[in-house]
Amino acid sequence: MIDRPAEELDDQRRRPPWPRDGLVVPAQDGKVEPTGADAGGRQGRHHRHAAQQKRSGALSMLRETVIILVSALVLSLVVKTFLIQAFFIPSPSMEQTLVEDDRILVSKLTPGPFDLKRGDIVVFKDPGDWLSGAQEVAPTGFDKVVRTVLTFVGLYPQDAGEHLVKRIIGLPGDHVACDETCRSQGGPITVNGVAVDEPYLAPGAVPSDVAFDVVVPADSLWVMGDNRQHSFDSRFNMGKPGGGSVPVANVVGVAFVTVWPLDRAGLLRNPTAAFEDVPAAP
Repeated sequence: MIDRPAEELDDQRRRPPWPRDGLVVPAQDGKVEPTGADAGGRQGRHHRHAAQQKRSGALSMLRETVIILVSALVLSLVVKTFLIQAFFIPSPSMEQTLVEDDRILVSKLTPGPFDLKRGDIVVFKDPGDWLSGAQEVAPTGFDKVVRTVLTFVGLYPQDAGEHLVKRIIGLPGDHVACDETCRSQGGPITVNGVAVDEPYLAPGAVPSDVAFDVVVPADSLWVMGDNRQHSFDSRFNMGKPGGGSVPVANVVGVAFVTVWPLDRAGLLRNPTAAFEDVPAAP
């Protein structure tokens, strides 16, 4: 046994029982881990890296959400502008086909790539003071702003009170009439000399309680509501510009489906049988 100097023994006693800074010791799983100041530095860097990753993930999620929302709004605006627009019905003039507060979708492909037909339900812009007597409760304040924005991008249905919704009875050049016998005896009206059986009329409604005899001008339509006694349509606007006819240019599109309420949802089909015997305009 070799005797050590007393100074060396005293130095060993003064050493701390843990490794010096910068040394490594075996970890419990067999890996080598840093100790002391090195270990503290590594842990700090790990926490900073984790915080950066968390912030980066949150920003990435926010960016993706904004992209999705903007894309949806742009797509909705494109669809509304060129393909389909939603409207809701504010009056009983088209009962029972359409009732108040129904939500409908209108195809903007017609007029356009496809032709308008007798029997189509169309939404059109007021051709000249047809709505002057209509009373409407307009939204105000924040509600008005929200509804205006959502309507603009197509996420809220357009109020048909700013437009009108009626059924096409006469196309350009058609001779549409309801003489005094028709008026007094409850119809039927005639189109190009052929009596028209109208299965879509509201229960109890007569074809017309107003006599008329018109030839529809070029590029115009003769329109009537299905609830004839409660529809301010072509018959009641004969003294205004256009003689009660609606310019085709004013047509927004053809209604093709009711989407709300769900118990009334369904396709709005053209009653082709009602006009199948009517010849083309002379």
